[in-house]
Amino acid sequence: IPKGYLAVWQKPRFTAIIESMVEKVIPKVIPIRIDEGKGLAPSIGDQLIAPHSNTKDARGRTLRDLRISVTDRCNFRCTYCMPKEVFDQNYPYLSHKELLTFEEITRLSAIFATLGVEKIRLTGGEPLLRKNLEILIEMLSKLRSSDGKSLDLTLTTNGSILRKKAAALKAAGLQRLTVSLDGLNDDIFKKMNDVDFPVSDVLDGIKAAQEAGFENIKVNMVVKKGTNDHEIVAMAQHFKGSGVILRFIEFMDVGSSNGWNMEQVLPSKEVISRISAAFPLEPIEANYTGEVAQRWCYADGSGEIGVISSVTQTFCHECTRARISTDGQMYLCLFANEGFDFKTLLRSGKSDLEIANAVMNTWAQRDDHYSEIRGSNTANQSSGTRKVEMSYIGG
Repeated sequence: IPKGYLAVWQKPRFTAIIESMVEKVIPKVIPIRIDEGKGLAPSIGDQLIAPHSNTKDARGRTLRDLRISVTDRCNFRCTYCMPKEVFDQNYPYLSHKELLTFEEITRLSAIFATLGVEKIRLTGGEPLLRKNLEILIEMLSKLRSSDGKSLDLTLTTNGSILRKKAAALKAAGLQRLTVSLDGLNDDIFKKMNDVDFPVSDVLDGIKAAQEAGFENIKVNMVVKKGTNDHEIVAMAQHFKGSGVILRFIEFMDVGSSNGWNMEQVLPSKEVISRISAAFPLEPIEANYTGEVAQRWCYADGSGEIGVISSVTQTFCHECTRARISTDGQMYLCLFANEGFDFKTLLRSGKSDLEIANAVMNTWAQRDDHYSEIRGSNTANQSSGTRKVEMSYIGG
């Protein structure tokens, strides 16, 4: 148990939770959270070199995408991400002083841009819960890539307060939006978000985003076999011809608290088969190297869908993503169990050049390929391997 968690685990409520989990034979644990200054120390190196965009990791992959979690809090309790049994009112969320400031996020993003990053995605938790997020977006919108182009600035949200925020996000310079929505049936959706939040409000948020001028909005549906897979065709029908790109994501074993089981995974090929039986589909090329979604278009030209198959058809060999947690830890994989502490570098007087070298050195040693070696013991907490929670580093 990490330092600082012993007192939490000894609370009667958590004792009751653990006993309940044991009875149900569902191994769930308090998620990994990096205590102040406890991440791995990035290596700056003895000889500093000029930042460049050609650093490759141990598997020959370059750094092109950066995902930044701006909060570890969320107003949903989706069972596959932040189950209520763990993330309750007693959960020790990060304090304000532990979060990266907007200035620190912008500085770090600017450094990553000199190293080849072309796309930044803001995540959470639920990123729209971060106060004054529009200010951060405006700051990030002014950054340029190593070749002088504007960065692709995007955000993933559950859509719950998108109606209130859409216009301000667009005005601040946000270019694209992805909304998470796991079904159209209110009962199913409420079961999955576990806070009794209605589908209608999310759909209204998507409408507000379109009214604000966002184009090519993406909607992500996590498909959990036996829970919401019967909603697949209904979702396709609803968004077909709307200009919204619907993507279906296989239920993944992210973190250590969602009780993942391979039997709950519906392979993407089955998703395509079901939709194509109702609305014929044709495969189309990826937009760019490393795109995680396999793209399909409707044969009648009424739009496209995508499937993200990180369980059954892995794409580790093309992964160009790094992730920054809410408190400034750099993670090299969605399924990582340790991060590199860049917040300490930011707050200890290190220069941009020194931090850039630390990023290059960290990336160069990256050998992560979890999905390629996923085994039946991935959810076995007794193995001693605990993965960082998605709410801490974003999806």
